[in-house]
Amino acid sequence: MNIIESSEFSKNVKKYKKDKVLMERLKAQIRKITQNPETAGEFLIGNKRGEKKLYIPPFRLIFIYKRDDDTLYLLDFDKRDIIYRK
Repeated sequence: MNIIESSEFSKNVKKYKKDKVLMERLKAQIRKITQNPETAGEFLIGNKRGEKKLYIPPFRLIFIYKRDDDTLYLLDFDKRDIIYRK
């Protein structure tokens, strides 16, 4: 499986990189997504691109899995009150 990080995702991960516990939780959730991408997360309400969200308290990970080319796109990662304003 290919994993592609958006610039927004990379920027936000860098912002929280000092929190080692959070980074480990994020890595664990990404591993879970790669093991079973079809059932991981919930679809965002009203999206048309197939975006899904995954809750990593108090953060959200927004991603898309494309089965055609077996690619996981990590779109965004931030706190709930910030991520849904974008």
